[in-house]
Amino acid sequence: MSTITPPPTATATTSATTATSTCITAVPDKYGHVPYGACNSYYNFDPSFEANLAFLVLFALTTLTHIVQAIIFKKTFCWVLIMGGLWETAAFTLRTLGSHDQQQLQYAIIGTILFLLAPLWINAFIYMVVARLVHFTLPDKSIWGIRGIKLTTLFVGLDILSFIVQLGGGSMLSNNDNQNIVQIGMKVYVAGIGLQLAFVVIFGGMTIWYYVLVHRFRRGQMGKLRYLVWVMLFVLALIIIRIVYRLVEFGPGLDANNQLITKEIYPLALDASPMVLALILLNLVHPGLVLRGPDSEFPTVTRAEKKAIKRQKKEEKQKQKEEKKMRKNMNGSTTSEDWIQLEEGNRG
Repeated sequence: MSTITPPPTATATTSATTATSTCITAVPDKYGHVPYGACNSYYNFDPSFEANLAFLVLFALTTLTHIVQAIIFKKTFCWVLIMGGLWETAAFTLRTLGSHDQQQLQYAIIGTILFLLAPLWINAFIYMVVARLVHFTLPDKSIWGIRGIKLTTLFVGLDILSFIVQLGGGSMLSNNDNQNIVQIGMKVYVAGIGLQLAFVVIFGGMTIWYYVLVHRFRRGQMGKLRYLVWVMLFVLALIIIRIVYRLVEFGPGLDANNQLITKEIYPLALDASPMVLALILLNLVHPGLVLRGPDSEFPTVTRAEKKAIKRQKKEEKQKQKEEKKMRKNMNGSTTSEDWIQLEEGNRG
């Protein structure tokens, strides 16, 4: 990961201009690069312009394709996946610019945070697609006792929780002044990504069970649905690969001996590559190819319908309140005739 925090102690190999008790401010080279551990080192490695530009192009192309596909298939919920692609594209735009201007702190901070959090959008999209498949293809529109509509609310809510925790940790990892904050940020971020892993594994098991159910219900005649479910499972596997890498990258410690954070090849191979592959797979087998016709989308309630439902609930609540008050005022002196009149009034 391109965390931008130096270790507690470091020695610069280029000439130094300023010294502190914990690190040395080094003289940058042509592109602003300084040795790992220098006070003005904002990257744990020397970022490659060519590699980051290549991923920028790939993410931009697949995201643009998803925008076009969302319009063609008229799938508004695809904005979630598009957002993930845009965040990845923005992250690699900043990483590409930062590779030739490594003393620009904002490139490093914002690029790192976007790179860390973008996959959560892709993760949420998988939850939304499978939930719609449950609603669209299963007779009772539910799995594990959870209806498709509730499934989206549940798992996307858990994804948002993981997002918030990881955002907090990622922000603290961007602190370049206080090593204690960095250590806390590392633990918070790992906790957030651990939560994400747990949710993904549970959801993966549920998706496999969904495949068994729909295969049984359709007696093996699944058509394009078969390939879409396979892609969902494969993307979940790619997300797990990415999460496991992020979980173990801090294990060896935040120092120059930990190649998981000092070699750019690892985040590119184990984070960027799985995510760009996931986006491309979703281009090739787009949910819009399967989610067509009645029940392919969750039922929507118009604003007027929401107001009518709210008004009806309010009226029912007021009626119950009046009935309770009437019973209390009668205070046990109510005759059978009174109760009959009350019941007739309720039915009326």
